[in-house]
Amino acid sequence: MTPVFDLCNEYITASALLDPVAASSRGIAAEFGAATDYSPAGHAARADLIRGTLAKLTGLTATSDADRHAAAHLRERLSAELAWHESGEPLRTLRAHFGLMGSVRDSVDLLPHTDDDQWRDVASRLTAVPAMLESWRASLSAGLRQGLPAARRQALEAAGQADRYAGTHDALVASYGDGPLAGELTKAAAAAHEGYAEMGRYLRQEYAPKAADADGVGAERYAVASRLSLGQDIDPGDAYLWGWEELRRIEEEMRREADRVRPGASVDEAIAILDETEYVVGLDAYRGWLQERHDWAIDQLQGRHFDIAEPLRTVDVTLATSSLSGAAYYTGPSEDLSRPGRTWWPLGGRDRFSTWSELSTVFHEGVPGHHLQIGATVAAGDSLSRFARLSMVSGHCEGWALYAERLADELGWFSEPGTRLGMLTGSALRAARVVIDIGVHLDLPLPDGSQWTFERACEVLRDRGRAEEHRVHAEVVRYFGWPGQAISYKLGERGWLAAREEARRRPGFDLKSWHTAAIGLGPIGLAGLAEALRRV
Repeated sequence: MTPVFDLCNEYITASALLDPVAASSRGIAAEFGAATDYSPAGHAARADLIRGTLAKLTGLTATSDADRHAAAHLRERLSAELAWHESGEPLRTLRAHFGLMGSVRDSVDLLPHTDDDQWRDVASRLTAVPAMLESWRASLSAGLRQGLPAARRQALEAAGQADRYAGTHDALVASYGDGPLAGELTKAAAAAHEGYAEMGRYLRQEYAPKAADADGVGAERYAVASRLSLGQDIDPGDAYLWGWEELRRIEEEMRREADRVRPGASVDEAIAILDETEYVVGLDAYRGWLQERHDWAIDQLQGRHFDIAEPLRTVDVTLATSSLSGAAYYTGPSEDLSRPGRTWWPLGGRDRFSTWSELSTVFHEGVPGHHLQIGATVAAGDSLSRFARLSMVSGHCEGWALYAERLADELGWFSEPGTRLGMLTGSALRAARVVIDIGVHLDLPLPDGSQWTFERACEVLRDRGRAEEHRVHAEVVRYFGWPGQAISYKLGERGWLAAREEARRRPGFDLKSWHTAAIGLGPIGLAGLAEALRRV
């Protein structure tokens, strides 16, 4: 352990104490409490920790490549986070459905609960939910007083999310049975549900009337947000034009693929055919299909294209019955690998699930996507700093996952009817994300000269991004409330593809070796990705 690695470890331990919700979500193996303080004082404490850590880092000398890599990653991430704190964003952090409230709720499910001691931790987290949400309300109210409002749309959508969460811990508590903690757990769940209900009331009745009318955040806030997501400063105007061109390129490829579904069929006709022929019915059938495809992908990769560590050869499929997000997501294994990586699949009110369009998402969220990359990082041991093992850069991570879908295509995995068209529709959705996200937040005109509205964004995502109807509303709400994140996928994929193309031109290139070395680097901001991959 060098001084740089020691500092990384010190930061993770200290940050876990200040943010137990994030610590349990990351699976950090450390002592931490039940509740995160989301009040202005809690945010200030986390900002002070960042400042102190950056000051200590300035006084350290890197003694090896691993040291330099660890220091660069720590500095880049903490600098981006500090800019977010100093811009006042903690006082208007309000986004549905991937926001703070979802993190609080999911953190309960992610706690281990195999014995009574662990169930007591679950009860403590549930009991703490009302206080955590109250501390969040203190920050939001302070933001209003200081002229830093979030958008009204996010307040109203999050209010609906809070309403839906009331009652959603009952199934977990019931799984405990009639043991000695049954009464305590039931009481704690009731307290959590009351907390969600009160949060919904506050957002709807007190916050929304004073919230901002505009959804867009403007250039200054967007620069801070996109840097946090990408680990890179970008020219958003150039990225906006590139996004439209990429969407047109994908649409042309989709037209060719539709002809393979039925000669002469349009994309719409091909999708209609597939929706009527390639699906499963019922939650058990859906979960079974997802698990089988996850397991198949691991079997296909292991020993051929990647060497997957034994603890990572399992992905837990979870149906996210209470989620309003519309999109699948992933949570990584715990630091000690006792908790497996998990993919979460929102139902969107469906009982019938189109398999042709979801296969590429299996590869995105599982392997060779998030589970392979994030899991390998967690399992890397002392070759990476503890901070690197437990942090991420969205552009690096989501870029890899989208690259993984491309890799699956190159490996011939989209052989089932319509599944390659499904992969392309997913890529079109990610390109549509680029133009919607940048266009809305920077108030840029569409190609026809018209301006973005929520309804127009839904139209573009549905008609050009080919999003399924049950996803459209939730996805657009997400982009409007989480500036800079939606561009991570396509801009990240562009970085990974460019780096691989450059590597291919070098003598002796071997794809498996390159993948192993690239993943072994751990998370990197996109600004440093090309140079880091140039050295592997």
